[in-house]
Amino acid sequence: MNIANLRKRYHQQICESIIRINRQKDKKRGNPNFADSGNKSSVEIAWNIVKQIGCPIIYETVKEQTVGKNFEDITKNFLESAFVLLSHIRPGKWHYATGKTAISGFEQYEHLADLEAKVRNDETLAPVLGIDYIVKPDIIIARFAVSDEEINKNTDILQDSEHLAELTPLRSHNRKAGMDNMILHASVSCKWTIRSDRSQNTRTEALNLLRNRKGHTPHIVAVTAEPLPTRIATLALGTGDIDCVYHFALPELISSIEQVDNQDQLDMLMTMIDGRRLRDISDLPFDLAI
Repeated sequence: MNIANLRKRYHQQICESIIRINRQKDKKRGNPNFADSGNKSSVEIAWNIVKQIGCPIIYETVKEQTVGKNFEDITKNFLESAFVLLSHIRPGKWHYATGKTAISGFEQYEHLADLEAKVRNDETLAPVLGIDYIVKPDIIIARFAVSDEEINKNTDILQDSEHLAELTPLRSHNRKAGMDNMILHASVSCKWTIRSDRSQNTRTEALNLLRNRKGHTPHIVAVTAEPLPTRIATLALGTGDIDCVYHFALPELISSIEQVDNQDQLDMLMTMIDGRRLRDISDLPFDLAI
């Protein structure tokens, strides 16, 4: 198994459980469910992607909630499988999850659980501070702390008598009894398509992750299937919040836009790629290994 195989399986699973063709009364062909039916370029680009990744043509409707959950689950499984291939580059014991896991359960953000409890029970603080700082990412990747036995596997790096490195969260020995919180390694936002309101929500979550941490900043990324570069740009352009945006089929997107011959969309696409703000899903496991 290699990255190419995993990427192909990723696309197959998306085709099987997510991509469907929405029928339009006034259009014979319809449009893929990640295209904007009111935008000709969006529909044409999406159709070209569907053909390139080999999706079967299935005419039915999938609920938006189902699409979102399936996209998160399939993307999480791809990242987990790919990260295993890179274990020699980024060793460690890792945890992967979807289902909106609160960041307050991780080492850098555990203080937020106490803060939330106090805010909820204080009629004065609640309307001022709110509770929006408790982010629940679509996908989380976390690392378990390591034991002293593992640290000293090859040579005696640490000794209890020396009382050194007693504050680092990577060392499980430093955790209080009953406190086994993992270290949040990555927060992945999954956006099947992008609208302006959705992109702002992702940025808000990213800023909360940055501002409310105590310790190492996790990777903060977004994954999307949006076919229009101008819409991807609302999330990708700029720096300071999201590390990078990853497209579920970037080479296919480039080829599709070239076939449509939309120079404006192609220019925006290349601006994001050349500016290191947009990459392919196959890049993400390697970036997470940094």
